[in-house]
Amino acid sequence: MDLDGAPQGTEGKVILANGFNWLRYRILFTNGTEVGNLDHRHIEPIGRSAKRLARQAKRAR
Repeated sequence: MDLDGAPQGTEGKVILANGFNWLRYRILFTNGTEVGNLDHRHIEPIGRSAKRLARQAKRAR
């Protein structure tokens, strides 16, 4: 999903995570764009986080 100023596939870093029932994130993308109010539908983990989640999913089977 393309976001304003950040095409799909652009890497970024979570700079703020908040919420209780609805977790949402503010992301600083590598192209300098900062976008807020993103949730799990808009972002995908990469690197160590992706590996950790894959291991957890494998153990849950």
